[in-house]
Amino acid sequence: MILGAIGDDFTGSSDLGLTLSAGGMRTVQYVGIPSGPAAPEVEAGIVALKTRSVPVDQALAQSRAALNWLRAQGARQILFKYCSTFDSTPEGNIGPVIDALLEDLGGAGGVVVCPAFPATGRRVFMGHLFVGDRLLNESGMQNHPLTPMTDPDLRRFLSHQTRHDVGHLPLSDLRAGQGAARMAAEVAAGRPLVVCDAIEDSDLLALAPACASATLITGGSGIALGLPALHGFSAARAPAWRGAGGRPALCLSGSCSTATRTQIVAHRAAGGAQMALDIPAVVEGRADAGALIDWALGAGDLPLIYSSDDPEQVRQWQQRYGTETVATAIEAMFGQLAARAVAAGFGRLISAGGETSGAVVGALGLDALEIGPAIDPGVPALRASGRDLVLALKSGNFGAEDFFRKASGVLS
Repeated sequence: MILGAIGDDFTGSSDLGLTLSAGGMRTVQYVGIPSGPAAPEVEAGIVALKTRSVPVDQALAQSRAALNWLRAQGARQILFKYCSTFDSTPEGNIGPVIDALLEDLGGAGGVVVCPAFPATGRRVFMGHLFVGDRLLNESGMQNHPLTPMTDPDLRRFLSHQTRHDVGHLPLSDLRAGQGAARMAAEVAAGRPLVVCDAIEDSDLLALAPACASATLITGGSGIALGLPALHGFSAARAPAWRGAGGRPALCLSGSCSTATRTQIVAHRAAGGAQMALDIPAVVEGRADAGALIDWALGAGDLPLIYSSDDPEQVRQWQQRYGTETVATAIEAMFGQLAARAVAAGFGRLISAGGETSGAVVGALGLDALEIGPAIDPGVPALRASGRDLVLALKSGNFGAEDFFRKASGVLS
């Protein structure tokens, strides 16, 4: 293994896997920390965790354990992958995990911090994160139920989370070919964590040489665009894909992002069958997963079961039952639905939302996923290793309006 990655959720890890695989690296995404060694042909291994919203001490313990496993496989460079909207709270978990990984790797700076993913509208300029043409805190992410993002200044926001000072690599220096020199200057000035501007894919490719000697890189999946070539790989080696044509498909959506809610409306307008979860019944233990799957089996082409709702309704449920109680109950329900769906013969599962996707993968007992082609930027088709099951695990903010229909086709 050459490159080892640690992802803080399942959808983001798949997104990273797509970038590395498209660049020609033999890539496997592991669900949690494997109990045995990686296959010898694996060149990029991604340990997908579910640490974005857990308590900081749990995120640190799991991330450090993942690092130990990756280093034992021979990984020479480590990438910590987090969301392209920097989903976190002022307490963590991004900064504390970076600190812990940096310490375990010997404490040498500097560390690139760059969630930019231009293909999906995530851009960093003057140290600020934009989503489309809006600053992060005006993009809808300020309404996220678990990690509301209210400050677009990554330097300021990260400084609340880390014990290190935070520097900046401006776009002008990067485009002038001074990326490595500016990184070195920031480290020398005592700012080892360096927020890097990038607004186009070409900027991320230009950033790659500055990572050549780094033992730790952090960012969204876009940061990996130049890494395969940096390690001598070419897109010509990208693997072939085998879908699951003829197997029925089911969509599950727990994301409340603006993008996913738009996709649900588009699915409905196109005639897709839909069933909204009864949230009080789910939280109070009265919901019947078996009945929902029976409905899906008879609903026709591409049924969708969802809990996605507008932010105000989500807040009302959280105030009534408690934020963690609602989240835990909904995730458990999606896990039950996924397990029952596969048992009932569904061979294509499409999941929207990081927490939802984590629940689906966990309930199905999946331990490794083969990376397939892109469905939309940042969202690959996936095959469960050793099983006749294909999946799409979509981050809430990703995908075109017709994502559900498009995913069904690619998975076929």
